Amino acid sequence: MTEEQTTQQMLMELIKEECTIDTTEVLEYPPTALSLGEKTIQTKGGDITIPIPIGTYGNFSFVQAPPKTKKTFFASLLASVYLSGGNNFGGKLKGHREGRCLIHFDTEQGHWHSQRVFKRVIDMANVKDVGCFHKTPMLIKKMYEKHPNKINWFASKERIKHKKDVWYKDKNGLVVIDGVADLVSDVNNLEESNLCVQKIMEWSAKYNCHIMTVIHSNYGSDKPTGHLGSFLEKKTETQIQLEANTVNKEWVTVSCKRSRGYAFETFSFSINEFGLPFVVGEIYDPLEYFVVPKNKILE
Repeated sequence: MTEEQTTQQMLMELIKEECTIDTTEVLEYPPTALSLGEKTIQTKGGDITIPIPIGTYGNFSFVQAPPKTKKTFFASLLASVYLSGGNNFGGKLKGHREGRCLIHFDTEQGHWHSQRVFKRVIDMANVKDVGCFHKTPMLIKKMYEKHPNKINWFASKERIKHKKDVWYKDKNGLVVIDGVADLVSDVNNLEESNLCVQKIMEWSAKYNCHIMTVIHSNYGSDKPTGHLGSFLEKKTETQIQLEANTVNKEWVTVSCKRSRGYAFETFSFSINEFGLPFVVGEIYDPLEYFVVPKNKILE
């Protein structure tokens, strides 16, 4: 064989080795990023109790809902739980952060509204030091300025030439992309939609994080919008659906529409008088654990 053929054969052998599954290898349960509840399962080594994941590291999930169903509030609620591990707003929701970073992209809003969203996450976290929390608003304007293909720009060297700016070496945790449809020019463009989902899968695996995306549902349907929604459905670990509660008009019901593992229980959330989302059915005091920001002094 020629040197080029030998190199190609070695490359194919390497790919084969990396892609082969050893069924005798003992694998641990996938590390969880966010969970709700626990499940006891029987194993050869005895019963073990595991968290029921909303999302695990190395995978992605997506939230779908009709317009004005408080999707961004829900994303804020989960982000605050992840930052703190659990708080009085999140009820039984738990975050398994273990020192990792929260990266929050807001593709739909300007600085003023984005700042409100990010401040809400911090206020609800109920911790004095939120640690590694990267907040990025106003992606759309920059996308159009930088690159005609938005998803390629999002992953481009201009955006991540310094990994510390977006991706954190060995510390990636939960990544929220609020407005995944804004990463494509048309949610019904097959090529762009496929590329977008492939990129999300690549990032979650490469950076060992959990990526949570948010997308609209089709009008009058429970299907996520466009070809992009269809691709997300096929590849996601967890499909989360939000619906306006028909009995309590101020509530939004959260259900696990699909999951690769155990489905978490349905629950609802509402917005309190301070404009903060909270899981209903839990006894809580909205000010009990409120942390005064360092730059504010109580009078």
